Amino acid sequence: MPRVTKIVGPGNSYVTAAKKMVAFDCAIDMLAGPTEAIVFADYGNANFYASDLVAQAEHDPETLPIFVTSNARLAKDVSEAAMKMAEKNEIARQSLAANGVTLVASTIDEAFAWINAIGAEHLTVDAVNLPKVLDAGSVFVGEYSPQSLGDYASGPNHVLPTSGVARYRGGLSVLDYVKIISVQQVSKSGLKRIAPAVTLLAEAEGLQAHAESVRVRMK
Repeated sequence: MPRVTKIVGPGNSYVTAAKKMVAFDCAIDMLAGPTEAIVFADYGNANFYASDLVAQAEHDPETLPIFVTSNARLAKDVSEAAMKMAEKNEIARQSLAANGVTLVASTIDEAFAWINAIGAEHLTVDAVNLPKVLDAGSVFVGEYSPQSLGDYASGPNHVLPTSGVARYRGGLSVLDYVKIISVQQVSKSGLKRIAPAVTLLAEAEGLQAHAESVRVRMK
């Protein structure tokens, strides 16, 4: 197979392992997986939120499904609803049993401190608290935006960061297919203005030829 410049796209643990193996031979978009889903809510329909967690949990037994709230009663209702919905879904049931978590925060600000620290692949929030989201792969706003829409129809793509990668990059986008080339052109008068800064820094690093390449143009 001929060498390529960059490999992008979704995949399972085998694809991720393959990407890792070739990451120093060609560029890759990111190492992604397993699936992560956080649902935040302080009010609303527990069945809606539970269904999102179960839907993402059925991807893989290693999926990380998390419900975050400051409403202890809602936390209990969502947890019970999710377990009931997953009764006949073996993969979802395994995922919830192994990795399912309900986090009850003291305040909404504390909840979003946790949410942003995790930086999950999928995140459901209400519109009021959307501005608090700093780190997430793909965000679903409101009770009528199930996360499964992003898997098939509503999202720009479904290649999303996991394992905290959302703290420093977003999902696959056009930026993964382009590169930025910087171009500089300086006039003689412009060079004269910035020459002192360049020569000072170059000499501080002990790079005399760098400084001289500026001075020779100023003579």
